[in-house]
Amino acid sequence: MLLDKINSPADVKKLNLNEKKQLAQELREVILDVVSKNGGHLASNLGVVELTIALHSCFDMPKDKIVWDVGHQTYVHKILTGRREKFPTLRKMGGIAGFPRTSESEYDSFDTGHSSTSISVALGFARARDILKTDEKIVAVIGDGALTGGMALEALNDAGISKSNLIVILNDNEMSISKNSGGMSMFLAKLRTKKIYIHSNVSAKNFIKKIPFFGERFVNFVVKLKNSIKQLFIPKMYFENIGFRYLGPIDGHDIQSLEEILEISKRLEGPVLIHVLTKKGKGYKFAEENPNKFHSTSAFDIETGEKKKSSAKDYSKVMGETLVKLAEKDNKIVAVTAAMEDGTGLTEFAQKFPDRFFDVEIAEQHALGMVAGMAKAGLKPVVPIYSSFLQRGYDQIIHDIAMQQLPVVIGVDRAGIVGNDGETHQGVLDLSFLNTVPKLNIMAPKNFEEMELMLKFAVDFDKPIAIRYPRGGEDDYAFEKSKKIELGKSELLREGKDVTIIAIGKMVVYAMKVADKLKEKNIEAEVINARFLKPLDKKMIKKSAEKTKNIVTIEDNIINCGLGFSVKNILEEKKILNFGYPEEFIKHGSISEIEKKYGLDVDSITKKVEEFLEKKDAE
Repeated sequence: MLLDKINSPADVKKLNLNEKKQLAQELREVILDVVSKNGGHLASNLGVVELTIALHSCFDMPKDKIVWDVGHQTYVHKILTGRREKFPTLRKMGGIAGFPRTSESEYDSFDTGHSSTSISVALGFARARDILKTDEKIVAVIGDGALTGGMALEALNDAGISKSNLIVILNDNEMSISKNSGGMSMFLAKLRTKKIYIHSNVSAKNFIKKIPFFGERFVNFVVKLKNSIKQLFIPKMYFENIGFRYLGPIDGHDIQSLEEILEISKRLEGPVLIHVLTKKGKGYKFAEENPNKFHSTSAFDIETGEKKKSSAKDYSKVMGETLVKLAEKDNKIVAVTAAMEDGTGLTEFAQKFPDRFFDVEIAEQHALGMVAGMAKAGLKPVVPIYSSFLQRGYDQIIHDIAMQQLPVVIGVDRAGIVGNDGETHQGVLDLSFLNTVPKLNIMAPKNFEEMELMLKFAVDFDKPIAIRYPRGGEDDYAFEKSKKIELGKSELLREGKDVTIIAIGKMVVYAMKVADKLKEKNIEAEVINARFLKPLDKKMIKKSAEKTKNIVTIEDNIINCGLGFSVKNILEEKKILNFGYPEEFIKHGSISEIEKKYGLDVDSITKKVEEFLEKKDAE
């Protein structure tokens, strides 16, 4: 394979055009092979193969800086920058990350994992270069979906007036995670058809010019008129009006054309935007036909495109199905997503209630601000957002929702450890940052049944409330039928005399399993399903603490400001053993591997509880 000889971008630069085309094919084969085994982001990476080859051919990295927006499309970049042999370890614990990591390679200029950040960061690099009087090139690569994010638009506006040499590559594949909608999508659609307008415009001009006496003067008049209104016909003027030199659209799978346009951009002064058209999933039939399915995928069969593990019911699906049932009986219920229609389980809702479903694209702050307005006007909005993305809307939760006590239901999806996507996606901060918001109610279900009960409770609740739930399915632990949800009321699942274990969300199952193991050693554990982090059931917790004298808390969140923190505040004089994640950013690996590493698997918890009790007895 030609790829076997590529160990750095310098090797890519030595290749001729035909060899680069061969390299592109080999890269697609390698990516397809590894992702089919490890899972990962497939469609986006297959779509940027030629673009990445061209970038490494035209720029001198690591001196020149490329900032990848989101960063889930950097598999080609990683392979071409000395990580080819490590690529089979992609997203595995101890292996290479699925996103750019500066700790992993000098060729990764900035850690990314969330959308719409690249232009801001790149402009920061450019302004630093200007102040330090160095001469490196700065490039931001951003997708059309990410361009809907407010931060990207703010950065474009600032970059346009900066006069700094900066290249922004708009990778336009007509798709973010869910299909793009809205004004920016329409704007880019017009850009894609620009060439048709120009071609017809030139043909018409040539024809009119041939008319004797009248033709030439008429064309001159039309040209003057056109100059004043052309932005109505060619939307590229938006970029040029805010200060960018616009180049494109250009075929993102034509290496030669890409290299030519990149070389031109390097010679231009000031900010430049290159509009590149690519196809997500390029080269793999199933990903081309269904890029959404192969945006982020688990292991699959290359021949059929089918996932190796059947898609079992998960919390997101339960949330979506329950919301549909509730919406059939209540026409005030509306659902809002930030480009995650499928991921948050809202596909069926969108199909059944199109007038009550709103995809605001990658704009979490806007989503939360908008649902505040909906709630104020009398609707019952439900807005599920991934935990790690909800961080972006912290101000809106405080200022627009909680401060006015508006009845908004926030679904905190993918809470806790999500696994292989790593530190930018782990949802271990939400209990803590939500817990600091005054008058925001927070609850978490132990299983699917409780999830349904909590959502039913939430949509009829007249105050802001967040429901926190994990990625994936429920544990098969056999609970008795869940009791009715009451505000601030926990659930006593098991009585005991030796130790009280208080858990929340998915960790309630772990608490029950720990209690089972402790019973084998004649230790009677009392287990409380907190249900609510806020308001916390102080009465039940204090009563149990007085009985057992030994308190343990378990949560899949950082310990600081979460469940353990709140329990300590109401039991100040007691010694409490808290289980949760430390204050650090948790790297990628499987959920079970991460839990074991941090002592949050059932065996590790059981052992530490035994040691805690033995130490208390010895005192």
